[in-house]
Amino acid sequence: MNDWKKDRINTALNGTNPTVLAKMKSGFAVFGDTQFLPGYCVLLAYPQTNSLNDLTLKERSEFLTDMTLIGDAISQVYHPLRINYDILGNTDAFLHAHIFPRYEYEEEKYKTKPVWLYDPSNWSNPEFQFKQDKYQEKRLALQKKLIELIDSYKIY
Repeated sequence: MNDWKKDRINTALNGTNPTVLAKMKSGFAVFGDTQFLPGYCVLLAYPQTNSLNDLTLKERSEFLTDMTLIGDAISQVYHPLRINYDILGNTDAFLHAHIFPRYEYEEEKYKTKPVWLYDPSNWSNPEFQFKQDKYQEKRLALQKKLIELIDSYKIY
């Protein structure tokens, strides 16, 4: 059922990863597995590499530009207060960037803190887990906006 989670890149390449929004210059834009912050996305570097520092300056620029284009699309579809960008690699040791929308309605104790300080149950709560039937409409709207932005910037 969720076999795509075992190999996100190859399933993105073969079209069986349901979270893929777009193939970008530096990798794949994907809808986040959990949506406790609606619109959360990830940029998966492709080809895979260990870190941003392993890329050439041109490749770094492409990755960071793609990351912010995803943030632009999230902003235009979800209208968050701001976008937070996070590149860690501590758990999954390959380059990927988390793009988190942040909202006015978040509890004060979380609003100005990193997302990782939210209760860990948010990451596994079935209510927030990606399901095509539940999130397809918003995922498609985000995908459409992202592709429009890519086309309008004519960077590919």
